[in-house]
Amino acid sequence: MALTTNHPVLGPRALNRATLARQLLLSPAPLGAAEAVGHLLGLQAQNTKPPYYALAARLEGFRPEQLSALMESREVARIVTMRSTVHTHTARDAVALRGLVQPGAIDRELAIFVSRGGLDGVDLDRLSVLARALVDERPRTPKELREELLQEWPDADPQSLSVAARCLLPLVQVTPRGLWGRGGQVALTTTDTWFQDDAGAEAAADIDETVLRYLGAFGPASVKDMQTWGGLTRLGEAFERLRPRLLVFRSERGTELFDLPDAPRPDEDTPAPPRFLPEFDNLLLSHADRTRVVSAGHRSRTWTGNQAHRVFLLDGFLAGLWFLDETKERTTMTIEPFETPGRAARAALAAEAERTLRIMAPRDVPYEIVFRAPED
Repeated sequence: MALTTNHPVLGPRALNRATLARQLLLSPAPLGAAEAVGHLLGLQAQNTKPPYYALAARLEGFRPEQLSALMESREVARIVTMRSTVHTHTARDAVALRGLVQPGAIDRELAIFVSRGGLDGVDLDRLSVLARALVDERPRTPKELREELLQEWPDADPQSLSVAARCLLPLVQVTPRGLWGRGGQVALTTTDTWFQDDAGAEAAADIDETVLRYLGAFGPASVKDMQTWGGLTRLGEAFERLRPRLLVFRSERGTELFDLPDAPRPDEDTPAPPRFLPEFDNLLLSHADRTRVVSAGHRSRTWTGNQAHRVFLLDGFLAGLWFLDETKERTTMTIEPFETPGRAARAALAAEAERTLRIMAPRDVPYEIVFRAPED
């Protein structure tokens, strides 16, 4: 949104420090795991370990067993929400945010599979009813769900049938999938069955409230930033309704940025210690303009195909990748900076790597930290 008014300008460093403060990445926050998951509006969870590493980077005194216990008690769960990808949410957000984003990226994903012809002749309303009955009877794997639905529509594309069920219904990935130190294949049931109505009725989150929560976790931000975060469209009306309650800034490019009046906006010279983030961390995926964290020259270096790499921040900005090799004998973290760090930066990276491994590595397995020279 181009500006005609003279709002204060926030440069990349000012936006960086404000965003890191909201993301609990300037200093470890004294929050419980459930409170942090709620504050952050969920944790990207396409793989099973990233939510644990995301909290390890953000929370004071975190242990992975804490999040795992919340999953077992059904206070948090894994479900497809923003951008039609799997997130770990509190029970209430699993229901409410799924309802909010359903008309956006999730319905668009379903439309893609319909357009490809894999669902020709399939009555989607009937598919929804049949799939709900199956997964509410007992959790079903995608393979089991496909096989059951193929009995009704034998000519349909099997994958399209299971994707359609996932898009049409709010399906939780039940435990032991996602538990720390354990494993389990994906098995699905509906939110109302899994939470036994404790999360409330299947209703969409209030859009105005969600705008305020988004700004609290990712602001200052533009309308397009929030639309990128949620895979949503046409949020301008909500921001306009809230404008009297918000502060308005602009970026150096002239984009209008909204923010909560009482949200932290630290000085741009505030120290930002190194942080090791998991693949697909929402810090890197929740703004249309990512230059507040990622320079243009580094953006393409965090992905190979459709797989994101683990990354680390130095002075608040994306500065390299890290890799983990875990065996029964040893855990090795390899740090690969994009540019050779100075002595002080290297020491700070080593100290943060040590902190991360003390939290996350098995206690009875030794670990080591290795620096790899930057690639040319």
